[in-house]
Amino acid sequence: MKLAEALQERADLSTRIDQLRARLSANATVQEGEKPSEDPMALLKELDECLKTQEKLIADINLTNSKTKVEGKTLTELLAQRDSLTLKIACYRSLLNDASLLAQRATRTEIKIMSAVNVPDLQKQVDKMSMELRKVDNTIQETNWNTML
Repeated sequence: MKLAEALQERADLSTRIDQLRARLSANATVQEGEKPSEDPMALLKELDECLKTQEKLIADINLTNSKTKVEGKTLTELLAQRDSLTLKIACYRSLLNDASLLAQRATRTEIKIMSAVNVPDLQKQVDKMSMELRKVDNTIQETNWNTML
């Protein structure tokens, strides 16, 4: 199985586990004399099987990520780099949003609101980081499809 397929299976399992949790909750109690629409014990058994499979997949994925080298870095390091860049870009974009919202003055006597940062320069930095993020993500995706679990 390719690493990318394992990642898709993990995502599917996560969704399935969430659905099972909701179904368990819906069938946990019933009115006296009634039966639940689904057997909670059967749902628990299915949940346990999904969790066991998910645990194995996560361990296999993590081991593969830590062993797989790309451009001198492990896949784990590239994933950390991608996550860090994503957060950094979000913070910079938030600052740019706030710095770009300058209040309009109706008269010259009103307080003038100024940007505390150079918006065009920061936007260029964000664009550069975004391009780097796309490259890192593309490398990760390509590696996921070329790496056996």
